[in-house]
Amino acid sequence: MIEVYRAVGEAEAQIIKSLLESYGIPSLLKSTAAPSVHAFAIDGLGEVRVMVWLSTADKARELIKGNSDA
Repeated sequence: MIEVYRAVGEAEAQIIKSLLESYGIPSLLKSTAAPSVHAFAIDGLGEVRVMVWLSTADKARELIKGNSDA
């Protein structure tokens, strides 16, 4: 799997994950800190990486970019 987005927290990551999955793109969220401990990102703490299969990465990035421009 490859990272296509780095969210500042669990809530943002869940929104991106839902967007991707609504278009049939399975995704996985990876974080180095428990969301209950770090509710926001400071110096990278609390960041959540959105991962997808390499074969769907380009489409995922297009969807995310389109969503963030809205």
